Amino acid sequence: QVQLVESGGGLAQAGGSLRLSCAASGMIFRINVMNWYRQAPGKQREFVASIDRGGSINYLASVKGRFTISRDNAKNTVYLQMDSLKPEDTATYYCKADSLGGNTYWGQGAQVTVSS
Repeated sequence: QVQLVESGGGLAQAGGSLRLSCAASGMIFRINVMNWYRQAPGKQREFVASIDRGGSINYLASVKGRFTISRDNAKNTVYLQMDSLKPEDTATYYCKADSLGGNTYWGQGAQVTVSS
């Protein structure tokens, strides 16, 4: 089992910045890929960014150049630095871990609200 606890987020003005953190515990040695997803009201959950064990990174096209995913292995934590925020970035952001065995684990979600 892997437990994920998100923190950060909150309210920002358009053009501002926020940082999300996702702390992993449990069988962290089984984690293959760490992801960030988001879900806006009335919309489907969508992929935002990922980083795998080898350090390969992927981004949703609309956040590329504005968001940065990183990790601190010593703290078992993954971060999502969000800069140049736009109102359309408003959503609940979720951390997701994909294990080597094919299991998926989700965090509880963190609210990000961007005002215009």
